[in-house]
Amino acid sequence: MKGIILAGGSGTRLYPMTKVMTKQLQPVYDKPMIYYPLSFLMLGGIKDILLITTPHDLPHFEALLGNGSQLGIKLTYKIQDKPNGLPQAFVLGEEFIAGEDVCLILGDNLFYGDIRFFKSAIAAHKEKSDGISGRVFAYSVADPRAYGVVEFDKKTKLVKSIEEKPVDPKSNYAIPGLYIFDSTAAARAKALTPSPRGETEIVDLILSYKKEEKLGVEIITRGVAWLDTGTPRSLLEASAYIGAIEERQGLKVACLEEVAFRMGFIDADGLKKCIETLPK
Repeated sequence: MKGIILAGGSGTRLYPMTKVMTKQLQPVYDKPMIYYPLSFLMLGGIKDILLITTPHDLPHFEALLGNGSQLGIKLTYKIQDKPNGLPQAFVLGEEFIAGEDVCLILGDNLFYGDIRFFKSAIAAHKEKSDGISGRVFAYSVADPRAYGVVEFDKKTKLVKSIEEKPVDPKSNYAIPGLYIFDSTAAARAKALTPSPRGETEIVDLILSYKKEEKLGVEIITRGVAWLDTGTPRSLLEASAYIGAIEERQGLKVACLEEVAFRMGFIDADGLKKCIETLPK
């Protein structure tokens, strides 16, 4: 399975912080935001990753992460000239996907905790024994009215309905910025018609799988925190959360070098080389 991180957009809700630097490079406690979704994909065993960003921010990501070889992964980049909706990630990444399954994660979404739910979803998608070709993730929230909400059959895990910011939600399960699709995602994205706001919508891509009864849901367990960082307040709260964990445990969260070593992407010598590049 391959991974795509969407790290474009203008970040208007974080202006003026995003005037010169995209939100995915803004700090979340002690490291750039992009470290969190990248480390999440790595912890899922995904090593071939495409990062989509703007022409302005591409050099900054390349300077920060390079080609990923120091982490034992392969990082490639693609430019998104202007925001055209989340499904465009699959259109831009069609050559990269090259007929394989793909996981899309938004660059401003942070997941922390027991990620066995993610590994299980990847394993199930590879096995293809359940007939599911598209997977959305569901996270229980107190007030789902501010989110896309998914209703699903608890036995079959097939999706019944998806609503965008409903007044009267049919469930308490919000859809975070994490998706797994089969190799047809790019072709499906190309066939979408832009919405009245001029962009293709991820909901329409998801519903294309639902129409074929190939859309399933993966529940994110209670042992996982999902943090959105799209506003100044949520960015501050995410930083405080990560800071509290690191200070109390004496351990790092989303340390790319440590993740690469623990996942077996690099050996002890590779880890030592990473450490030697750090400022003294």
